[in-house]
Amino acid sequence: MDAPAAALEVATLVPRPRAARLLKEAGICAEAERQFAQFGFEGASLELIAAASGLSRHNLLYYYPSKEVLYRKVLDDVLTEWLTRMAGIVSGADPAAAMRDYIAAKLRFSRERPAGSQVFAREVMAGAPRFRDAIESRVLPALKADVLIFEGWAQAGLVNRLDFRHLMFTIWASTQAYADQAPQFAILLGKPALEPVDFAATETLITQLVLGSLLKVAG
Repeated sequence: MDAPAAALEVATLVPRPRAARLLKEAGICAEAERQFAQFGFEGASLELIAAASGLSRHNLLYYYPSKEVLYRKVLDDVLTEWLTRMAGIVSGADPAAAMRDYIAAKLRFSRERPAGSQVFAREVMAGAPRFRDAIESRVLPALKADVLIFEGWAQAGLVNRLDFRHLMFTIWASTQAYADQAPQFAILLGKPALEPVDFAATETLITQLVLGSLLKVAG
């Protein structure tokens, strides 16, 4: 048997997850994300997550054998989506366009997946006891790659030389606040929830602040 045929035969023997299982796992993770965001790792319970997912605790453990495994799965999904959305934005020869796109994408993530952002923030604020390895292995390389691009812009005279790591931290903090502190901001704005116009306003402001520090001023 030639190699392609052998590979095809092996591939046909490897079982693939059934669509129904993948759908069930997605539903469990969505509910777990909501409950971990509200109650934290310690406060959330597999019993409540299972009940809200239409399962018994025993059946939930068939899909995820422990609360920590489920928690890590939620964090992995959140981080994967965040890194995927942000990948390659800080690049190219136009720093202003890159930063506008980056800030817009980060705020869009806060608006569209607030519970995921809150789960991640809770973990980090606790010192990342269950996710430090992933942050070091996945976020740190992405940050280093972005900083190298900033350094290239600085060497080309396109931007001011700043501490680019702390610039990124500032962008992350200011944009993520619109997920983590959205209820407080809505109260202070006198409305039941933040609206698209609020996200548009903060996008404009954060972009102005970042570009005002980053870009060189002619003359």
